[in-house]
This record gives sequence, C-alpha cells and structure tokens, in this order.
Amino acid sequence: MKDLNLDRCKFTFVDFEFRPQEGIEGNLLEVICMVAYDLHTGKYHKLWKDELYGMSSPPFAVDADTVLVVYFASAEMACFQALGWAMPENILDLFVEFRNLTNGIFLPEGKSLLGALKYFGLDAISAEHKDDMRDLALRGAPYSDLEKAELLKYCQSDVDSLSPLYLAMKKYLDFPRALLRGLYGTALARMETLGIPIDYPTYKGLCLHWDAIKAKLIAEVDSAYGVYEEGVFKEAAFERYIRQQNIRWPRLESGHLKLDEDTFKLMAQLYPILAPLRSLRDSLAKLRLNALQVGSDGRNRCMLSPYQSITSRNQPSTTKFVFGLSRWARGLIQPREGYAIAYIDWSQQEFGIAAGLSNDPKMKEAYLSGDPYLAFAKQAGAVPHDATKKSHPAERDQYKQCVLATQYGMGPDSLAQRLKQPKLRARQLLDIHRRVYKQFWDWSDNVYNNTINNNRLNTLFGWQITVPQDLNPRSLRNFPMQANAAEMLRIACILMVRRGIQLCAPIHDAVLIEATEETIEDQVKIAQECMEQASLIVLEDFALGSDAKIIKYPGRFLEDGAEPFWNTVIAIYEQVKAEADEKLNTSLLLDLTPAHSYISY
Repeated sequence: MKDLNLDRCKFTFVDFEFRPQEGIEGNLLEVICMVAYDLHTGKYHKLWKDELYGMSSPPFAVDADTVLVVYFASAEMACFQALGWAMPENILDLFVEFRNLTNGIFLPEGKSLLGALKYFGLDAISAEHKDDMRDLALRGAPYSDLEKAELLKYCQSDVDSLSPLYLAMKKYLDFPRALLRGLYGTALARMETLGIPIDYPTYKGLCLHWDAIKAKLIAEVDSAYGVYEEGVFKEAAFERYIRQQNIRWPRLESGHLKLDEDTFKLMAQLYPILAPLRSLRDSLAKLRLNALQVGSDGRNRCMLSPYQSITSRNQPSTTKFVFGLSRWARGLIQPREGYAIAYIDWSQQEFGIAAGLSNDPKMKEAYLSGDPYLAFAKQAGAVPHDATKKSHPAERDQYKQCVLATQYGMGPDSLAQRLKQPKLRARQLLDIHRRVYKQFWDWSDNVYNNTINNNRLNTLFGWQITVPQDLNPRSLRNFPMQANAAEMLRIACILMVRRGIQLCAPIHDAVLIEATEETIEDQVKIAQECMEQASLIVLEDFALGSDAKIIKYPGRFLEDGAEPFWNTVIAIYEQVKAEADEKLNTSLLLDLTPAHSYISY
C-alpha cells in the first residue's frame, strides 16, 4: 500500500440497502438503494434501485486520490459487485478499525455501527428503528413512495454517522495499513458473490428426508457401539463400551466423562474405531441442513464474517457455511459439469510462520526440508539422518504430536494423551522442543513478557489486541502465529483477485478456487504464486509452500477419512428415498382406483 496524504485525499461516505434476490438467503444480492456523501463537494447522491442498475460506474470517484469510507466493507463491495461497478482503490472500513481498536475489550453495546457510535458518545438512531428499516428492506418490492423515502432517509442516517465516527477515530487510524484491511473487503465481496458449488439435488433430498435418515443412521452406526437408546446418547452405555475397548477417556472433576466436541475429536484421532461414532454425534448435535445458505442456483453463499476472532480470522456461521458442517457433509461440494475446484492450503503454515518470525535457523531448516516433523526428530537425534517417513513412522508421529502440541498450546497432560505415553515422556518431548528450537523459544518468551508488561500485542501489519484478563497464556503465545496467518491469507486473497482467480471461499489456512477443467492447473499455479508472495510479504525473505487438491466433475470434496461416513449416509438416503417414492406411488394408485372396485357383490 502506498502512503497517502490524507489532507489532500477526497473522502466519500457510502451506504447501501440490499437483500438477497427473491428473499432467499444464499441468492445473489439485489441492491435497493444507495446514499453517498462527497465530503469534498458537500454533495449527496441519493439513488434508488432503477437508477443504480442503469449506471456503469458509481456517481463518485473511486480513484487513487479518493478514500471510500464504509462500515463493513464486504457488504458494500458486494453491492458494487452486483451493480457491475469497478472496485475502489482505497477503502477505509470503520468496522474493522473499530474491531482493531477495541480487540480484547468488552463492549456492552456491541461492535455494530450503533455500538461504535455509542462507544465514542456520538448520536445514533434507535436500535428498534434500525431493525424496522432492515425488515422493510428485506421485505422487497413493491415499495410505496413513502416507504422509499423512509429507506433513503434511513440509509442517509448511516452515511451521516460515518463522518463524525471517522473524525472520532482518526487519531487511532494506522495508514496505510488500515487501507489494506479495507481492501480485503473487495476480495470478500468476490467470494461471497461467487460462492461454493453444491450438489443441489442431493442437498435438497437430504433436507427433505433428514429425519428419516437420522433414525436409520443411528441404527446402523450404533450397531457397533450400543450407546444410543431411543435416539439418545447414553453416557453409562458409552462408559461400558470404552471399558470393553480399554480406552482411557478424559474425565471432568465431577468424575463424569468429558463428552465435549473437542474431546471426542481428539479421541477419535487417537482411536480410529471411534470415528463413525464421532461423526454420528457431530451430525445429530449440530447438523441442521436446512440452515445451510444455498441459493436457487445451487451455490453456498453466506457472510464470511471477517475480523471476528481475536486473531482477526474469518468466522462464518457454522450452520450457514458448508465448511462449518460435519466433515462428511462437505461431500455436498461438487463442481459443475465442465468445471473443477481446487483446495489450496499452506504447508504447515503455523510452523513456518513461527520459524520466519523468530528467525530460528533450525526451525527454518526443518520447514524447508518438506517434512518438519521428521526433521525435528533428526535434529533431536531421535532418528538417523537418512531416516524416512516410511522407515521411522512411530518416531516421526511422536515428534509430530509434539510440534502440534506447541502450536495448539498443549501441556504435558494433553500431549501424553495424544501420544498414549506417560506424562514423563510428553514432558521430555516438550523439553527437547525447547532445546532444539532455543531461538524460537527465546523470541516467544520475549514477545510474551513484553505483551504482559505493555498489555498489548501487534502483528506485523497492525492487528492488535488489548490482552483480556481471561486470555489463556498459551493462546497469547500462539497469537503471533495465528494472527499473522490471518494477515497472510488476506493478502493472498487480494493478490488472487487482482490476477483473476475465481475465489470461492477462504478456509482457515486455505482457499477454494474454481475454474474450467482445461484451465484449473494454470489457475492453481497462479494461486500458489500469490500464496507464496503473501508469505514473503509477511515474513520478508522466508517463503512458505502450499499443497493443492484438484477435484473435477463429478468428483466431490471429501477429506481423508470422511468418505466412508458420506457413503453410509448416501446409501441410507437412497433407501429412504426409494421407500418414500414407493409409498407415494402406492398412494397414487389407490387414489386412481375406481371406488366400485372395493365393493363386494
């Protein structure tokens, strides 16, 4: 980002009202109206839908000398996208800057525009009136002249709030990095508009028959465990099962089994025999297929909710976003005929970021080897220098679990459980990690101590946190890796959009892209170049690699280990569907049979 002379810049404040087409969540946006205020000329632009769709460009400048000020850039830029307008060069998203300013601070009024205005003691409309106007916008046409006037007035009230909010926040704004955060809104708008391709007929069928599928799914999967009674998971039955299998299960202080999602996930990794049961519990507990936002064109579109976590990662709804569903349900992701999708993720991203930020030579060497886990074992002297993943799988796995434990902030208790080893062995491995990667730990200790002293921590690109009292020290140590990973993803997405990549979604440390079958390999190469460039921007001279998985029609997005459960669900779905069709056909035949055929003579 170039430095701007803010005194010479023109500022335009913009707000749109919009709704999903036909009122169906997951459909493309329909723009209703817009109000913009040009601070330089003092002129308002108040335009209704028909006028906006007739314009090939916005009625105000979006050049390098203009800063477009908005609150929640991805929504406003999605309206630009819907209207076919070119994206602005400079975007100041006051939502993001307010989040950054107050990250880690409890906000009793929330982080909405109203919450930000109240935080700075500025005038704001009532929350009730805002809700009424939103409901009116979502209702859709036809609008009376009075309703149109009310919506434009409401839209203008948001625009009129942005100027005093900007002035109140001006002294806290970190240019040009604030504009980089705002620019991410353009990439988000592209992704939220394109969406993720879904096998729509299968999705609708699963929704229609899900209750019947669940009942049969419980019967089939639980036949190997015997822990459900009348569709309800029973702890006592599960305790009997794990005792029979000699599985040591974590417990609460009360003595009851820990049955939360994270514990089940970990134990299913340690004991693969539990994987189907974990998938079943996960599906029954949180899988609400009807909540998934799928448009009429069969694409999953939802708000990607940027900057929502303390590390600034995206946090889309776990029910509306297909990657928030159970892993097997991601099999619904399927490219269109003639197209392909690619899932591209950084290789051991957090390990690489830790190496780059700390400039630890041994950690860098391990990352660049292509297998940091085996490299760690070699550096520790646990395996010979010519060891391979195939020749020393057990040793590699132990050192892998140790690396992951340090990344996830685990202590010796959790690591021992992962390793199925005594706590003494787990503690030994963690000590070895500190010895081998001494420079990393010296850096981490220094960052931690400075953060505690100053009560504040920043990423390289200015995302900051005021340390809350209840923040786990291990989370604080991992903050630089996760927050800079989020910075890296945002930069990569911006670069990809500029190079014409069709981005479908960001997923933690990865992206999903779409292209024709003929061009997917070239598009993957460009996307990987962007990801490498982003890593160099964040880590200066240290590049991170990436891996790509290409899926062509009629393939599906099925991660390792998820396919068996997907196949089970689909087999039950086909059975339930066939039974429902047979029942319907029988009913139709009965309806068509003449009444006198039932009479005995």
